[in-house]
Amino acid sequence: MADGYFVIPYTIGSYLSNDIRTKAIPTDHEAFVQAEKNVQNQLDQLLSIKGNKTVDHFHRKLGKIMWDKCGMARSEEGLKQAIAEIRQLKAEFWSDVKVPGGIHEMNQELDKAGRVADFIELGELMCQDALDRNESCGGHFREESQTEEGEAKRDDVNYAYVAA
Repeated sequence: MADGYFVIPYTIGSYLSNDIRTKAIPTDHEAFVQAEKNVQNQLDQLLSIKGNKTVDHFHRKLGKIMWDKCGMARSEEGLKQAIAEIRQLKAEFWSDVKVPGGIHEMNQELDKAGRVADFIELGELMCQDALDRNESCGGHFREESQTEEGEAKRDDVNYAYVAA
């Protein structure tokens, strides 16, 4: 949530406690090999861009877009703008990010760049999901979905489902 409070760590511990002793997973399966290759390609790509803007620059820009347009209160217009801005930011990231250092050393900037690339994808997905959910629900308020008194207006007929 926006204030930094996370519910999941407190609710899932008991559920996962029995899986802690899971045996080692073999790494010779084709899916593992392909995933490892994909990660290596992404790392190589991030290091080869040699752009002019830091990873933090893109992280801050994404955070501002999300805060302003996909926060607790949101609108259709703002969400559409956010999606367009995030797509533009993604293109700029993959053409102008600067990741100093190398791949065979402790490189926190490379690690951060991978995370920000994921955040950009997640941000776009969150905005798309928020745009699809045309109602006010929980801690999220759609400006188009409110009563005459300004209260949140749910739409359980069309949105009483789980989307993943």
